[in-house]
Amino acid sequence: MSISAVLDRPAAASTAATRPQPAQRVAPTRPTAEAPVAAPSAAAPTARPAVPAGTSPRGFALYVGIDEAKAAAAGVSLGTLVEALRRTLGELAPSAETYATVALAPAGAGGRDVDVVRLALHEPSAVARTKDEPADEDRAPRGVIVDISRKRVLIDGESAAFTFKEFELLQYLVLREGRTIERAELVSSLWEGATDDEAPGERTIDVHVRRLRAKLGVYEDIVRTVRGVGYRFDRHADVSIRYGHGTPSPDRF
Repeated sequence: MSISAVLDRPAAASTAATRPQPAQRVAPTRPTAEAPVAAPSAAAPTARPAVPAGTSPRGFALYVGIDEAKAAAAGVSLGTLVEALRRTLGELAPSAETYATVALAPAGAGGRDVDVVRLALHEPSAVARTKDEPADEDRAPRGVIVDISRKRVLIDGESAAFTFKEFELLQYLVLREGRTIERAELVSSLWEGATDDEAPGERTIDVHVRRLRAKLGVYEDIVRTVRGVGYRFDRHADVSIRYGHGTPSPDRF
């Protein structure tokens, strides 16, 4: 079935497929401003995410998790949502090009919609989580294993005595590998729901990071300080990450 048929037909129950696969694609089209859309109110510019040296952003991918049944319950179809997004983009950035594709999965497949979409479209971090772990998973003569599924850290084969908050801090950085995280974001995310009296100041994050590094020992430099900004997780050859099913999907922005 062509992607056009999937996007243009009325909302209906999802069609069964034998295995997850990327859908057929639609040829790139320039967004049109067929129906005027109210322009969003001006907002303060946000800080641009850190990118590896020698690279520059050329666009972005927005993974949307919603099946046809949920779209129909909201009174729309997948095609309607795609066209609405294109029209909005046409208002904001007329020169932008768009490319739409639908992720297919077997009928009745479990998991969060957005995670199924990321896996079907081969998003690297989603694919990495599905890889089989070594048979002897606790044997690690040298190096660091950050085991997110079991919430533990192994250093040279020995379990490190991380506190709950220290592990949360490391996990937050690991799930956003390569991105510099500001102190304010760490406070608001790791102490979400805390009152002003309960939440630590930004400089208290430095204390938590210092203790975290002390427990990492010779591997402390996997948590990098970006002066004047915050912290970043850099994976080394002797560091491995074990993701479990249900690992939270990090927001890239």
